[in-house]
Amino acid sequence: MNKNLLLHICCAPDASVPVPDLLAEGWNVHGYFYGSNIHPQEEYARRLEALHRLTGHTGIPCDIAGYAPDEWLEGVRGLEDEPEGGRRCARCFELQLEAGAKIARALGCEYFCTTLTISPHKNVELINALGERIAGLHGLCWEKRIWRKNNGFLRSVRASKELGLYRQNYCGCRFSRTT
Repeated sequence: MNKNLLLHICCAPDASVPVPDLLAEGWNVHGYFYGSNIHPQEEYARRLEALHRLTGHTGIPCDIAGYAPDEWLEGVRGLEDEPEGGRRCARCFELQLEAGAKIARALGCEYFCTTLTISPHKNVELINALGERIAGLHGLCWEKRIWRKNNGFLRSVRASKELGLYRQNYCGCRFSRTT
């Protein structure tokens, strides 16, 4: 196949199925991790360490966005009181995918995809619609996937255990944190 694909990675556990699956299909996969939505910074560091473990295991290159939580907060300003899964989450997806699309263009990737659709808690139709729109704006082809299909989420739980990946118990932002 030899097609270049940028995979937006929300966290290592969620990438533990898409990365090997895409590699097995013949894609040239380049990862991109945007974590400015993650709170607190110690949580960000744990997730970044897990990502390094995964990319070390899979061998894919991965760009890491700088940690800029104040910029993310500015991006979701006015949506702080939205319920989990509401407009704030949609805006967060947009921020992450927009940043990923810019990296994809800079790297010369033709295709763009995300790990976000592995979660049983996220709106995959919304994510794929946003991805398709944002990819199109940047001259990219959106690789529409619903990673939770075919037991994707359960496979990610197993892979995370096998690889010793830290598996978080909340999406990441200060508003989704319950503890």
